[in-house]
Amino acid sequence: MNEYDRNRDFDETQPIPQGDRSGRPAAEGGVAPEAGAAPEAGAAPGAAAPGAAAPGQDAAEHVHRYGDAGAQHTAVYDTRTWGEQQFFGGPVGQGPYAPAERPRRSGALTAGVLVGALVIGGLAGLAGAATYDLVDSEGTSSTSGNGSTQTSVVERDDTPAEAGSVEAVASSVLPSVVKINVRGSQGQGSGSGVVISEDGEILTNYHVVEVAEQGGAVSVAFNDGSTTTAEVIGTDPMTDLAIIKADDASGLTPAKLGQSGNLDVGEEVVAIGSPFGLEATVTSGIISALNRPVSVGEQGGGMDTTYPAIQTDAAINPGNSGGPLVNMQGEVVGINSSIRTSSSSLGQGGSIGLGFAIPLDEVLPIVDQLRQGEAPTHARLGVQVTDAQSQDGLLTGAGVADVENGSAADEAGLEEGDVVIKVDDRPITDASSLVATIRGHRPGDTVTLTVVRDDEQVEVQATLDSDEGQPAS
Repeated sequence: MNEYDRNRDFDETQPIPQGDRSGRPAAEGGVAPEAGAAPEAGAAPGAAAPGAAAPGQDAAEHVHRYGDAGAQHTAVYDTRTWGEQQFFGGPVGQGPYAPAERPRRSGALTAGVLVGALVIGGLAGLAGAATYDLVDSEGTSSTSGNGSTQTSVVERDDTPAEAGSVEAVASSVLPSVVKINVRGSQGQGSGSGVVISEDGEILTNYHVVEVAEQGGAVSVAFNDGSTTTAEVIGTDPMTDLAIIKADDASGLTPAKLGQSGNLDVGEEVVAIGSPFGLEATVTSGIISALNRPVSVGEQGGGMDTTYPAIQTDAAINPGNSGGPLVNMQGEVVGINSSIRTSSSSLGQGGSIGLGFAIPLDEVLPIVDQLRQGEAPTHARLGVQVTDAQSQDGLLTGAGVADVENGSAADEAGLEEGDVVIKVDDRPITDASSLVATIRGHRPGDTVTLTVVRDDEQVEVQATLDSDEGQPAS
């Protein structure tokens, strides 16, 4: 059942075959794709957990890999908009996150949209009439000499937006947000992006532009109504980021980039983008949670994405992908990337108040590498891990199933059968949260891992490796 949704909108969709996106050998480390229980704390090293890979079984079917992004035991839709309307198909992956489907051709869908539009229009007309009769506004009515009624309205000046208001944020950020249109052999659609340089560099999600990778086309629509073609200059499927550059652009308004590390739960934020192709749409809400492990898995051998997400209740819908999540100072703090949808809305995924953005602080080094034309690098611990839970349910964490020789984990002294329950001061509740936490670091960072070994807690320090030069890195 698909419950999560990467925000993109399709007009033509085709299922993606199930599989592991990473393409990495098991020795590179990762996380189990299934949400089965892991070995109990204190279990013998190498003991298989329920749902874990048995000896000789393909580890790619059962373990996440560090150095790879994503979790097969979670499933996500993306939030790119395909066509003027969005048509999500049925579930592809397992668990709460599932990959979006690929484009397919279907003329019947367009007819369905037209019928739906007629029904909605009719309801709107009835509601409008009822409101007009029932609502008593500050306007007044007067009767002329011939008995006819004339309606008057209250006149007010358009007052300037108050600093820190949604109106002020929208006014300052909208010139820096674009709608991205893509076309490729698999279909066409749209997403959103953030201008980061005067000469046309734009930050967006990888999944927004991936359909145009094989000889496709990309164009950009700016807030002033102008359009131009664009070129993809760098992508990183592992963090779901891409940089495109608008052709012949100059004098653009770059967005102000803020610090996601300063966010607090309950803080107000604004999301801007092109949901369902409706460019320059502004929604607002709060930060609902921080460091929420989100894994967006796409099947068929591609790369997974796992990141410690900013969760928000600001309305994010298909087409918002790549657009900014902004604080009330008008600074970009995240890139909107995925949503969770209820099981009843899988046919047409939309916002239910559970949206997720990639935190800016943790991917800025990747953004700089992409802008400079460099291959992006990511932190690696060098273990294979699976969800761990004791029989009494009092212990949960990431169970270490294998340690790569010579890796950061090996040098730190991690052992098979260890259960990682904390990285620095951040609790680890399962394999996905360990992957997301490590992904929030950079190669060379030193972290303190709290692990349970033989029913005792021990701390080890690990200096994280880089995946530079690794296959599929």
